Amino acid sequence: MSGRRLISRPAAGIIVAILAIVVLAADQFAKYLTVEHLPLHEAVPVLGEFLQLYYVRNPGAAFSLGSEVTWIFTIALAVVSAIIIWKAFSLNSRLWAVVLGCLLGGVLGNLTDRLFRDPGFGVGHVVDMISMPWMMPAIFNVADIFIVCGMIAVALLVVLGLRLDGTREKDDPVVSAEAEAEAEAVTGTSAETDAKAVEKDA
Repeated sequence: MSGRRLISRPAAGIIVAILAIVVLAADQFAKYLTVEHLPLHEAVPVLGEFLQLYYVRNPGAAFSLGSEVTWIFTIALAVVSAIIIWKAFSLNSRLWAVVLGCLLGGVLGNLTDRLFRDPGFGVGHVVDMISMPWMMPAIFNVADIFIVCGMIAVALLVVLGLRLDGTREKDDPVVSAEAEAEAEAVTGTSAETDAKAVEKDA
């Protein structure tokens, strides 16, 4: 049942690496264009009030929270990146490889800003440029999109019971054995009851 979902661990690692590089490159290219061509703190309408470009440099998290402790976010991003890379070595699931690859690319996109942008190493400000004022006051970037979507996808895969190795919780041999034993017990009980009924009628 789970065979069609399984891939080799090297193949899964390649998927994670390629997607992470693509997402990181897209994020950094968008930020390069933002820094080079957009005015700072000035809205540029794309689709009226629905979608705007608004270049800001964010020292904190969403809504600029934690701007006094930028280094904490740098450490958190580095830890998350390390965990994803570590988990990538135990993957046999194509879905998990795609999700973790996109998530890793998003995390690395913002981590790159923290490490290499002003005002200094480890405390750099993240470049944000996407604004949708009708939906939320926060301004975000390409990396943020992949991080949020990746976290939602991770939650869904966990809820669906899909494991990193490509198996599902319902495919667990222990669970299956217990279910089979229960079925046999029920069947045996039914057969015994039928036999007693026949003997009684006889």
